[in-house]
Amino acid sequence: MSTPEATLEGVSVKSLRLAPSRRRYGELVIRALLQLCALVSVATTVGIVIALMIPTAEFFGDVSIVEFFTTKVWSPLFADPKFGMLPLLTATLVITVLALGLAIPVGLLTAIYLSEYSRPRVRSILKPALELLAGIPTVVYGFFALTFVTPLLQDLWFFGDPPGIFNAASAGLVMGIMIVPTIASLSEDALSAVPQSLREGAFALGSTRLVTSLRVVLPAALSGVAAAIVLGISRAVGETMIVLVAAGGTPNLSFDPAEAMQTMTAFIASAAIGDQPTGSTGYKTIFAVGAVLFVATFLMNILSIRLVRRFRQIY
Repeated sequence: MSTPEATLEGVSVKSLRLAPSRRRYGELVIRALLQLCALVSVATTVGIVIALMIPTAEFFGDVSIVEFFTTKVWSPLFADPKFGMLPLLTATLVITVLALGLAIPVGLLTAIYLSEYSRPRVRSILKPALELLAGIPTVVYGFFALTFVTPLLQDLWFFGDPPGIFNAASAGLVMGIMIVPTIASLSEDALSAVPQSLREGAFALGSTRLVTSLRVVLPAALSGVAAAIVLGISRAVGETMIVLVAAGGTPNLSFDPAEAMQTMTAFIASAAIGDQPTGSTGYKTIFAVGAVLFVATFLMNILSIRLVRRFRQIY
């Protein structure tokens, strides 16, 4: 005796299927392509790590890691090589701090204006124009720093001796201009994602638009803003052409922005086109400096993820 079928408004339950009646090969192909793209990303990262770590390990077999991070003279390509990386680290730090000193306040204020003050029509014009700055080649920024910003600084400098042709100040300021669109655009997206009800509640309590923007909207979007700033820092640390053109190629252990300096990326770019024999210690310095740069960027990305998780608010 067969069990009677249950019905739902006259439709047999057996006729209701949650899975498709036949295999959809198009979806299988798309899924395979997506998995392949994910594997390519992972494989690329692994390949970069392997390409950096093997020559770096060989380099530290010839050069003491203590000497590399503590001594003050960097001349790895000379007849009497010195492998003290401190000049490259300080130059990278000085130029990055100068860039962030300009980019963070300008980027955040621009984001607040676009999100909280501008009209939709104005925003539709200003935001694409701002993001257009991110598409300018960095070598153009470098020549802009060398031919326009440096002469301007030489005329307006009042801290002591004026900057030379190559200096950290012009490179840092122009780098800050370059990363303003990154910080402003991502921060504006985070601010716009804050629910309108929070703004209306602040206005109902008598808050002004400025107080609402700084004390309600900005804290609510802090995770996205922090991620934008860390991304801007990563881009500043990894920038090459601006510092190569405008800051010079002199390893200089100094915190004076009026002096010429050489950052880690500038050394990699200049040494990679030199005449160092493949496999020599001087050649391996490129990979050692690149490994330090990779680790620094990796740590900043980890910091960004932790900040996003720490301050994330779900509405």
